[in-house]
Amino acid sequence: MSILYQVIATIIVCFPCFNMGIMYAWPSSTILMFTSENTTLQRPMTSLEVSLFGSLSSVGAMISTPITAFLLNKFGRKCCTMLSGLASVVSWATIGCTTSVEVLLFAVFISGFCGASFLIVPVYVSEFCQESIRGTMSSGSMVFYGIGMLFSYIIGGYLGNTLMTYIALTTAAVEVILMTWLKESPVHLMKTGNEEKAMQSIAFYREVKLNSKEVLQEISIIRRALNTKLLETLEHEMLQPTFPEANCVGDKREITINTMGRSSKKQSTLQFFFASRPTKRGLFITLALMTAAIFQGLVAVQVYAEPLFVKAVPVMPSALCSVIFAVCVVIASLTAACMSDIAGRRPLMIYSSIASGFCCILLGTQIQLEWGPNWLTAVIIYAFCVVYSFGGGTVPYVLLAEVFLPEVKSFMTMLVVEWMWVCCSLLLMIFNPLEVAIGLGPVFYIFAAICFLSGIFSIFYVPETKGLALDVIQSLLMHDK
Repeated sequence: MSILYQVIATIIVCFPCFNMGIMYAWPSSTILMFTSENTTLQRPMTSLEVSLFGSLSSVGAMISTPITAFLLNKFGRKCCTMLSGLASVVSWATIGCTTSVEVLLFAVFISGFCGASFLIVPVYVSEFCQESIRGTMSSGSMVFYGIGMLFSYIIGGYLGNTLMTYIALTTAAVEVILMTWLKESPVHLMKTGNEEKAMQSIAFYREVKLNSKEVLQEISIIRRALNTKLLETLEHEMLQPTFPEANCVGDKREITINTMGRSSKKQSTLQFFFASRPTKRGLFITLALMTAAIFQGLVAVQVYAEPLFVKAVPVMPSALCSVIFAVCVVIASLTAACMSDIAGRRPLMIYSSIASGFCCILLGTQIQLEWGPNWLTAVIIYAFCVVYSFGGGTVPYVLLAEVFLPEVKSFMTMLVVEWMWVCCSLLLMIFNPLEVAIGLGPVFYIFAAICFLSGIFSIFYVPETKGLALDVIQSLLMHDK
């Protein structure tokens, strides 16, 4: 039952990602209507406004992410999740009440504030979930993002824009209400000195009694992770041939740190970063993987799905192709989330990147040379979607939740997520001009090259973190590959 509680809590926390998925895919089903003379708006959108329509949500996410990183430590994870949900409520309420192009674009920009949930979810979920399901639950942001896209393609493509607006508004409001049932993260409560409330939070998410052994053990683990002497101890152990204060069982080491009678000076985030080799290496790895994941190209396919399918598979209804595509995203994301705790993070990233590269080559040659029937184009796109989800669509977000110590977790996660939105905006801005300049087929050759480079990078730099405690992960990052 404790795992069920954590799964339900993760679903609630991930709902802003669901709304972000709806908004991110919304242009796919509405661009043709909003640019036609029969538009439901006051006037048709111009080409510049169409570009803004597809990218303003990313801009909103970029602006809200650093603000949220500050609020995460100031007001907590629960409060930030509720604010993210409220942004979605405001956005969809505005869309439902306007026919003005300018107001609509402003609402899309506000909806981007939900993008901060990609920062909140890895931090919040990894702090209340137990290690056995941490990887699966931490990737929930991408799973619900995919479900939101599927919802947008189906409702927007078949049942109309108005109905989708009000359903999205309702789900956003329900999420805010359900968040009142959850407890704050025990790690945040410990950081603010509320150990009693932290114990209550652990008891809530583990569904055990307050004075149980499991609660006391978890509090001890959190206290050790928050210990400012952890890095000093790890650096000292790097110089030792063995781990004298470690209990080793297989590949897992539990490091016991004695801090009685010692005090440490509080470091700023930047001081901690420059003094911490594991943090610097963790930031390098997560930034590289996130960059690779975005520029492998599936983000562009998601946003421009219907126009892309019209060009690539003109004989099939584009709305149907988009729905099948979203179903593939959701099923693959769910499977990949489970596989990350079974097969491990590193193998998934390596083999997924290589497979994605071959899919991009096949897709590029098929679009450019038309060596197969039209339906084969759609099949290759779906295959690309599936194999991408196992690596670039999951692993960077799992590692983001695992490799940073609590002292800098919010800030480092903010940097990576902020960079993700910069990459998304850049890719979406250059995708159409690049397609016009060199053609759709060669664009996928570029994506293929990035996929192969991602696989090579993962072989040499990505550590395996499956089922490891935070102090063991820090020890792995302390050593170069």
